Amino acid sequence: MEYPRNHRKIVDELMSGKFILPIEQHYEVLKENEEFYIDFFKISFNYDLKFTQHYVYLVSDESAEMLSRDMCIFFAVLSYELDRDGKNFLERIQYTEFELDELENYFINSSYIDLIQSNKQLKDADARKNFINTLNRRNILEKIGDNRILFTSAHKFFMDFASDIVKFENVEE
Repeated sequence: MEYPRNHRKIVDELMSGKFILPIEQHYEVLKENEEFYIDFFKISFNYDLKFTQHYVYLVSDESAEMLSRDMCIFFAVLSYELDRDGKNFLERIQYTEFELDELENYFINSSYIDLIQSNKQLKDADARKNFINTLNRRNILEKIGDNRILFTSAHKFFMDFASDIVKFENVEE
């Protein structure tokens, strides 16, 4: 069978939980072969391949991993603290580079310190540094040097998820 170009890279990255972004060459390969890849991941792994204009990712109903939860907590705490600091959190996360020390200060001084300390991925500076590296590997942020980061368009997944929760809660009320 003949596979599209970059097939191995596409499969390896998606299976490792990485978001594929429009700035990457293999995003175009995915778009050009969208139906093939939707079928391929469904038949081969029972995963759903999701396309947006900002990223491509896999979803599995069978997953029990907690990383997504921890990412949501990370974005929720950061957004809350930026808002509390009088900053437009959506603009900051979407367009601004962050210094790691700035992020660290938000987490150390957070009103949600109990939640942070009870989370293995966020509990202290070393855990958060490793977590930042995980976010980098997953294409959710880009490290710029040793001390700065910039969030990629994949951050929108978590913002959309939070927005869906708010909408759901408003419907229930």
